[in-house]
Parts: sequence; structure tokens; C-alpha cells
Amino acid sequence: QVQLVESGGGLVQAGGSLRLSCAASGTIFSINAMGWYRQAPGKQRELVATITSGGSTNYADSVKGRFTISRDNAKNTVYLQMNSLKPEDTANYYCNLHQFNGWRDYWGQGTQVAVSS
Repeated sequence: QVQLVESGGGLVQAGGSLRLSCAASGTIFSINAMGWYRQAPGKQRELVATITSGGSTNYADSVKGRFTISRDNAKNTVYLQMNSLKPEDTANYYCNLHQFNGWRDYWGQGTQVAVSS
């Protein structure tokens, strides 16, 4: 089984920064992708950014140039550095691990990010 534990959410003013972390534990295959998704009240969950174990990244257009995803493979940990935050970034942010072996997805419990104007 796999567990994902997120940390780093909080309340910040517009223009500020936050760094999210997500540590994965359990049976984790070396070839995988980790990422962040978010869900605002009344909206569907959407992709924010993903990074493969090989280092390839993908970002939503709305966060390009402001957010940076990175990972430490030795620690099975993914990070999301969020700069120049906007009120529209307010959401619950969920960590995801996608294992290509078996094609399975795992989710964290979510961490709240609130950006005040």
C-alpha cells in the first residue's frame, strides 16, 4: 500500500509564496510520476503540475512561470514552490502518485491554500 502525506499549506497574501511538500511511503516502483492537483469550492479537480521520476515536468498554463515542481527520488518526495500567488490559486491541493507498473493512482488527503487579496 502507498501513503502520501502533504504539508505546507496555509494562508498568504496575494503576491506571496508557499512551498508544498508531499512524502510518499510504501511500495513505490522506481518508474512513476508525482504531481499536484487542486480543487476550488464548486469546481472540478484540475492538474497543477506533474513530474516524472526521470525529471520531465508538465504545468497548467495558469501556473507557468509562477510555480515550480521538483522531487527528491531518494526520499520519494515531491515539492511545489508557489510564487506570485493570486486569489484564484485558493484551493485544496492534492498530491498524486501515479505508478506506471499496474497503472495505479494514489492521493494525499489534501492541504488548504488560501490567498487573500
